Amino acid sequence: MPSAINSVTDSSPQLENSRTSLADNYEMFLNLLTAQMKNQDPLDPLDATQFVDQLVSFSGVEQQIAQNQNLESLLIVQSAAAQTSSVGYIGRVATALTPESRLQDGAATWQYELPENANAADLTIRDSSDRIVYRTTGETTTGQHDFNWNGQTLSGSTAPDGVYTLEINAAAQNGAEITAEIRASARVTGIDLSGSEVIVEMGGVNVPLSSVLALQEEQ
Repeated sequence: MPSAINSVTDSSPQLENSRTSLADNYEMFLNLLTAQMKNQDPLDPLDATQFVDQLVSFSGVEQQIAQNQNLESLLIVQSAAAQTSSVGYIGRVATALTPESRLQDGAATWQYELPENANAADLTIRDSSDRIVYRTTGETTTGQHDFNWNGQTLSGSTAPDGVYTLEINAAAQNGAEITAEIRASARVTGIDLSGSEVIVEMGGVNVPLSSVLALQEEQ
């Protein structure tokens, strides 16, 4: 965490290169300008407007680089703040956009939302090896629906505890595909801060922080 905050004062290599290149070009421009003014023909002086325009251009580029640096620093600060606040998720129940849910003690739950009425909605559950373990039909009306699975497989046996993925194939009356939004809820068991984006661990299901829609106290 401290490394992310301390890095606010550090510039990215791209910004450093931009500033170095600008400084070199600006120094070269001034040297050329000085040499031209020293050697100009008094009867045919150089057009000062061109030099002023170039100075303005250099100034504009310098301001843009400074703005980019400030924006980069702001993003780093926001990322550090998100990492700090996400630690408070542990122990609470999170609802996230994810097709994965954990089957435990004979129960796995999902919520899915249809943006419009469907002619049919086929629900498929796959295991961690992408094998189909269960199929059924679901609700077809517009809105959010709960789907509870007791772990029963197509063969009639009980699936072992673990993470399973829900797929929904829904079609409208005209045959057009309908995309359903799938959500799952679970208690947050950990937070992974090692990558560029915070990962929320929900009992074996890992989702990016941006996918978390809601938090509740565990009951």
